[in-house]
Amino acid sequence: MTLIKVDEVAKICNVKQQTAYALIAKINKEMEEKGYLVIKGRVNKEYLLKRFGIGETKEDASN
Repeated sequence: MTLIKVDEVAKICNVKQQTAYALIAKINKEMEEKGYLVIKGRVNKEYLLKRFGIGETKEDASN
């Protein structure tokens, strides 16, 4: 698990820092609702990429 800060979220999502903070808060809220512990101001990179549909999928890996 990799936790990333607002700068990296902004870069990945191509948004300003203010929007990145809002995304972090939303993702962390989702994770808390699923029973995960979260750290304010940081987000799980893998979960963020999954939610945005970014990165390798199982179909991509099999090709």
